[in-house]
Amino acid sequence: MAKRILVVLSEWGYWGEELIGPLDVLTKAGYQLDFMTSFGRKPPALPPSMEEGYLDPPLNKVVTDAHYAKRTTEVHESNLLDNPINLSEKISLMPYFNGLNFGLELAAFHERREEFWKEFVDPYDALLLPGGSGPMADMVNNERLHNLILGYVDRDKLIAAECYCVTCLAFARDWTDRKSIIWGKHVTGHAREYDYKENTGFAQMYGFDGEPMNTTANFGPPFYPLEYILRDATGPHGKYHGGVGKNLSTILDYPFLTGRSTQDSALVGDLVRKVLEDGLRRYGW
Repeated sequence: MAKRILVVLSEWGYWGEELIGPLDVLTKAGYQLDFMTSFGRKPPALPPSMEEGYLDPPLNKVVTDAHYAKRTTEVHESNLLDNPINLSEKISLMPYFNGLNFGLELAAFHERREEFWKEFVDPYDALLLPGGSGPMADMVNNERLHNLILGYVDRDKLIAAECYCVTCLAFARDWTDRKSIIWGKHVTGHAREYDYKENTGFAQMYGFDGEPMNTTANFGPPFYPLEYILRDATGPHGKYHGGVGKNLSTILDYPFLTGRSTQDSALVGDLVRKVLEDGLRRYGW
């Protein structure tokens, strides 16, 4: 049977290469990829990731080559991502602590979550979280996504996260002990040196009513310094790897596979295959 990968993407803009890199590797190998977003809306590619020759200010180098600009545009304009699974319809939020019947509601929530895991964890071989700036807006602190990630941890299945999506791993915590799931683990992610100082871009923004504004926007710096979060979340016996000065920074400390940025994307796809087909459990450290 073909391997199945669940891919969660941001409705506020994913970076093209960080989807296309693993997508092309895995589909070529015969894997089946299913797509999910927070509210079932088509995820857009960030415009610079479709712009050949785009110069990334923090890196002072071109990060969008002709191949990935073309492939990202093809996927963006195709119907591949038209009907993603609506995460908000598949799992409810946890009840509020001060709500009526909290204990009973919490027990019921855990029962619903187990059914959710049976549908969206058990049939899949791995979870893939492509990055970009958009995940900061609708994935990193998304409680529903946290509970999806916890299901893959519970079932000891691979979780691959790229760029700003690595923060999802730092914040996905069991409600009872609230301990980081990457405590004691080795991970990588955007180094402080590679963060934008201003003009962090988002695509296909949504208003309070949930309707698309069909626009893009540049804000200030990233919402948080990813490096500092990962250093704290991995603890004294884990390690954050910034890879500053190196073209690639890809770390596998099973069940977590993390890629720092765009250049790591195809390698992330290759390593997903090596984990699932060859039993690889460690890479890059």
